[in-house]
Amino acid sequence: MSDSRPTLLLVDDTATNIDVLVGILRDDYRLRVALDGITALKIVEQSPPDLILLDIMMPQMDGLEVCRRLKQDPRFAEIPVIFVTALGEVEDEAKGLAVGAVDYISKPVNAAVVRARVATHLNLFSQAQHLESLVQKRTSELEQTRLHIIQCLGRAAEYKDNETGYHVIRMSHFAHRLAKAAELPEHFCSLLLNAAPMHDIGKIGIPDQILKKQARLDSGEWTVMRQHPALGADILGQLDSELMQMASRIALSHHERWDGNGYPNRLKGEEIPIEGRIVAIADVFDALTSERPYKHAWSVDDTLAQIASERGRQFDPELVDLFLPLEPELVAIRQRYQDNQAVAQGQRLG
Repeated sequence: MSDSRPTLLLVDDTATNIDVLVGILRDDYRLRVALDGITALKIVEQSPPDLILLDIMMPQMDGLEVCRRLKQDPRFAEIPVIFVTALGEVEDEAKGLAVGAVDYISKPVNAAVVRARVATHLNLFSQAQHLESLVQKRTSELEQTRLHIIQCLGRAAEYKDNETGYHVIRMSHFAHRLAKAAELPEHFCSLLLNAAPMHDIGKIGIPDQILKKQARLDSGEWTVMRQHPALGADILGQLDSELMQMASRIALSHHERWDGNGYPNRLKGEEIPIEGRIVAIADVFDALTSERPYKHAWSVDDTLAQIASERGRQFDPELVDLFLPLEPELVAIRQRYQDNQAVAQGQRLG
């Protein structure tokens, strides 16, 4: 049967002091010992304990330095450290607490005090971990709800257009994969995955007779259609969050062109935000490889050839060079998020 008792690490350069602590604590806890700070750190690295009782005055590396190093390592920073030392001045205690210790016991130790302090801080540590678990669970639930709302916002625009049900999901994954290929920071890539589905939200403000027109738009209609990036940026830019601000920039810039002939602001080259340049490629790739009421789906090879032909004109040339080799992953994403038969027959996903 496994021993479920908490594990304590006892650190002191004097074996007699270790023996005293072992005699006090061995009935209630699993114990590990170290006679110096360097060994203590190695033990923590191999098998982190639930609590550490740590002497201050030790050769080579004193207890203050051991505690400082533990608190600087995110893996071990939350382990409670109680100093057990003959240093008894107020300033000594203050130094110990300043480096991250939770308590301070003076030598010679009192058995009842040691047991009480250890039990108290193990309970506090356990409660803190439980609360952290609850917070993480709640945060995850809120994140899932937020992402669902974001996808719904993206699909809301599709009800006004001829897009298919999984377009916003596919293109957001294409964009995410391209961002990773560009070696952009992980946090940026995650934001992009969640912001990209809202790129066309501005189409909500475009009249149906323009969005759903089967024939070519005339110049006046194109003028109205080209308002949707600014409308989307206005809708999304009202919220002062990192995610919504990125979504707003994407909405405003994903129809800009590398050569400066895009809209609405005729931005050129790196004037276009990197997230807008990425989504421009992902959006076109999914649009061309998807069937619409007014066109057949292009093959992946033909679509990639078209994107390559627009290298340095419509699209950022460096991003195109990174996108083309991703073909196997792009195909896998398309297969994972295929539009169902109902959508293919003209119905919309809810």
